[in-house]
Amino acid sequence: QVQLVESGGGLMQAGGSLRLSCVASGQTFSSYAMGWFRQAPGKEREFVAGISRSGGGTRYADSVKGRFTISRDNAKNTVYLQMNSLKPEDTALYYCAADQQALEVHTSTWAYDYWGRGTQVTVSS
Repeated sequence: QVQLVESGGGLMQAGGSLRLSCVASGQTFSSYAMGWFRQAPGKEREFVAGISRSGGGTRYADSVKGRFTISRDNAKNTVYLQMNSLKPEDTALYYCAADQQALEVHTSTWAYDYWGRGTQVTVSS
């Protein structure tokens, strides 16, 4: 089992940048594909970005392509989400998730086995 703790959220003006971090417990971090999801009030949780176990493969939601970058440091058990050119519609609670033994990067919430509690990102116009 793995525990995930997100950090780095906050209040930012439109056009600004934030970097989210997610630290995983345990010694098998490199065996998990990792994903970032977000959920705005009244909306379903949606996929934002995902990264393969080695970091060699990534996927992004169309809404964040070219603005957000996911990366990971397996030596530090950490996955990052660099968010640039933030927009008010990026406002949401951002979750980190781990997909055990994944052979590819999944975009569905049901594919992920472990979840963090989330970090709030608020973008003002």
